[in-house]
Amino acid sequence: MIASSAAETAFRDAAAMRILLKDGPYGTAIQALGFQEQDYRGDLTVNHDQKGNNDLLNLTQPDAIAGIGRAYIQAGADLLATNTFNANRISQADYGLESKVVDLNRAAAAILRAEIDAAHARDGKKRFLAGSLGPTNKTLSLSPKVEDPGYREVDFDGVKSVYREQIDALLDGGVDFILIETVFDTLNAKAAAFAAMEVEEERGQRVPVMLSMTLTDLAGRNLSGQTVEAFWVSLEHVRPLTIGLNCSFGATELRPHVQVLAAQADALLMVYPNAGLPNAFGDYDELPETTGSLIQQWAEAGFINIVGGCCGTTPAHIAAMARAVQGLPPRQIPHPSPALRLSGLEAAVFA
Repeated sequence: MIASSAAETAFRDAAAMRILLKDGPYGTAIQALGFQEQDYRGDLTVNHDQKGNNDLLNLTQPDAIAGIGRAYIQAGADLLATNTFNANRISQADYGLESKVVDLNRAAAAILRAEIDAAHARDGKKRFLAGSLGPTNKTLSLSPKVEDPGYREVDFDGVKSVYREQIDALLDGGVDFILIETVFDTLNAKAAAFAAMEVEEERGQRVPVMLSMTLTDLAGRNLSGQTVEAFWVSLEHVRPLTIGLNCSFGATELRPHVQVLAAQADALLMVYPNAGLPNAFGDYDELPETTGSLIQQWAEAGFINIVGGCCGTTPAHIAAMARAVQGLPPRQIPHPSPALRLSGLEAAVFA
């Protein structure tokens, strides 16, 4: 068994002392910059429109990405996640940039590692970097063809290899952890986790994994149909550094599902909700003070170990969360009794 990494040990030690802060989204911050297609493209010669390819900005606008990371650090974030949500071959195929995947991920990690190191030199505070793996725009569990339920556009080994390429590049760039986030298909997440375990074995170094599910309805299921309990049982064997929820809804709607997971999972719990629900124009109106108040209620109830923001949140939201949880104790990790735990769409426990 490979020993815990120094970063993992330090993260667990910090999380035992206080509620930690994750950063917010890069997409929201990038949209606010008003970049045009040429800003995204830079000097690249490619026959695809690049506007909206946020991951490409790691190469063409590195100062902008560094500035966003710096703003989250100043807001109080202990954990930054790389701007690599779509920096994989499947997603980058939409932009004709499959050949740039390694460069995108290495650059993203290096940019934020430099910001974290600079902040540490200023104040001596330990901060951490997670390499973000998004869900891709393909699903292993569901057919895109209504007339052919058995059809799949991708297979498990293919998705695993896509994630393997991204994980290797992120580690080479200097990340501490791998964050498998916005999981709408649990089988996709398993492929990513398998890739991380494969990298760990081949490199002979610990690769701590963070897992974060996204819900598609208020009943608490992801797109592939699993409940939060079943999601945990499906991936408990990975022994993740953190488990949790992100995106989906605002803190109000997520609360009952956070409560369920907090009582069950014997891992650190990390949740980063949206800034409420979007309005009719798709924008998020929830003020930082409102988000902070809701997160304070979570903390007072003992639900969370790490908290941050997803769609619509800004550095102001992260700062409000930091003020809200200051001095409040972190969630105590439960120790469930040994039992046979199985999962399909729902969990089954046989004591």
